[in-house]
Amino acid sequence: MLQTFLIPTLIILVPVLASISGLTRWYRHITVGASIIDAVMSLFLFKNVQASFYLVNNTTWIFSMMIILIYVLSALFSLEYISSANSGIPEGAYYSLMNIFVSTMLFTVLINNYGLMWIGIEATTISSALLLLSEKSQVALEVAWRYIILVSAGVAVAFISIILIYYSLGTLTVSIALESTGNAKVLALAVAIALVGFGTKVGVFPVHTWLPDAHSEAPAPISAMFSGILLPTALYVLYMLYRLHPLTELFLAFGLISVTFATAAMANQRSFKRLFAYSTMENMNIALIGLAIGGSGIIGAILLLVSHAFGKAGAFYSSGIISRKYNTKNIDDVAGAQGLRLTSTALILSSMAVTGAPPFANFIGEFLIITQLFKMGLTPEAVFLSMMIATAFITVNYHVTKMVFKGKKTLDEPKMMAVVAIISSLVPLVLGLVMVI
Repeated sequence: MLQTFLIPTLIILVPVLASISGLTRWYRHITVGASIIDAVMSLFLFKNVQASFYLVNNTTWIFSMMIILIYVLSALFSLEYISSANSGIPEGAYYSLMNIFVSTMLFTVLINNYGLMWIGIEATTISSALLLLSEKSQVALEVAWRYIILVSAGVAVAFISIILIYYSLGTLTVSIALESTGNAKVLALAVAIALVGFGTKVGVFPVHTWLPDAHSEAPAPISAMFSGILLPTALYVLYMLYRLHPLTELFLAFGLISVTFATAAMANQRSFKRLFAYSTMENMNIALIGLAIGGSGIIGAILLLVSHAFGKAGAFYSSGIISRKYNTKNIDDVAGAQGLRLTSTALILSSMAVTGAPPFANFIGEFLIITQLFKMGLTPEAVFLSMMIATAFITVNYHVTKMVFKGKKTLDEPKMMAVVAIISSLVPLVLGLVMVI
């Protein structure tokens, strides 16, 4: 019992303690060390499946590992990417905020209380908003302000759903609430409101508007964390509320609408970071559909989220390098990125991963979700979703291949950042091959 409580507590507290390192000269190394310590401790977390103050099961372990491993990669990537010369905030403050940001996400997925989950999601906004200022520009300041206003408004709406859950069930303890029976109409209203409230953080249309701006203006390692682990954390909370009273048709409808909008938006993008931001919106809503329809769709959604976390992180890492080297985020202004050999390889691999190319794990996840739609007799929805996925695949990979192979230009490549990018982009491929074998 003590071990079950102690290990999750330490996993959450280690990044918090590391955030104090911002006051010292060793903040870089302490942050990397903290991320590695968390990764090691999470291996023990898997063996402690028990509901108490924390809800630790196979699903929360997967989400925790996903958060921690992207934390490790982003901390390593930041060693070369972030410096006082090119950051809008002190470098020590950047690492402190990154550590707190990670801690709030870990707290959110491990805690066994809907009210504390809500607090965790709100805390992710506070800690991550200031990280947007790392890209020192007037645009970044405006984006950070819009991010705070829009997401906080959404989370405020989500609080109504928390109140309704307590009113109906008399408890906010997740493990108890999921086994309880309450007023069906009140719970249905709570879940519908949660779709709007927490959907703001997930990227559900039309409450997604902060997403492309924040991803575009955030520094590359933070964009990777936004896309790879922040949105899945919010999706996890939304799904835990959904389980109280499934509204399958409503979630399926909003998921399909959101995928459609994201796919259309990708076709018109000129910024490669915004392109990947809308790709994130597409992937999150495909996962939302999978979680909503149940069955093999849940397995597909979790596999998709894990694969997407590493694939999209790789995409933003490589995009960050290209943006620095070419001093632009415009797709048409980048030519001959093949000169950055590791970076361009990572960009291609990650693009194929997040668009569901076989044998990447995204493909398997999407296949399971579409198969479940067919099993449920939702043939039109399955066919339509397949068409949207195919369209997104063509759009993203067309732009990426144009950036890499149009012309040839030799540039100096930051080795550590490039290695981190390619490691991240290879994970979905390895995961997919393991699943196939």
